[in-house]
Amino acid sequence: MKLRRPTDFLILEELDKRGRNVASNLAAHTGKSRKNINTRLPVLADYGLVRKIGPKERSGLYEITPKGQAALAHRDEYRRVGDFEQLIEDAK
Repeated sequence: MKLRRPTDFLILEELDKRGRNVASNLAAHTGKSRKNINTRLPVLADYGLVRKIGPKERSGLYEITPKGQAALAHRDEYRRVGDFEQLIEDAK
């Protein structure tokens, strides 16, 4: 699992704090570009940290998952542990 700091953790933090949201709002709340957010959301979804939801497949609405909440809770350990993914799996 390769996360981008601080962007990925800012996205997770906003989804955790504000609930489900779309890329344009996440960009406004994080100060990152919408393009950057749109690039990172599918990666975070592939890692199981967020999931795409909504009434339609192309809605672009995302929410944080329990695994994403565990990653957020352990973000300070990201660079210190060898296997961050295993750490957050164990923490869930």
